[in-house]
Amino acid sequence: MATIEDFQKLDIRVGKIIEVNDFPEARKPAYKLKIYFGAEVGVKNSSVQIVSLYKKEELVGKLVLGVVNFPPRKIGPFESEVLTLGVPDKDGKVILVTPDKQTAIIGGKLF
Repeated sequence: MATIEDFQKLDIRVGKIIEVNDFPEARKPAYKLKIYFGAEVGVKNSSVQIVSLYKKEELVGKLVLGVVNFPPRKIGPFESEVLTLGVPDKDGKVILVTPDKQTAIIGGKLF
């Protein structure tokens, strides 16, 4: 069983997607994101398999939650620095976890 101390080790923050690119080298359809997590963390890269539910144009400016203190993970030629959080829909496709208000502070830490 996980403890509150285990949870507190995760640094989950609000980020704003500032750039979205196709990721044709990925095994499964994916995008490469650049996400701004505020002045303390800066801009981080993330690979996300959300192509079936999201268009690139609708993602730019969207607020998301991401784990910013995992080690980078190499996905093909791309280094993903952040785990962008999502949950499955009934078909197993990824729905992004987002703050329900656009007034959430970019870089704000989940507590």
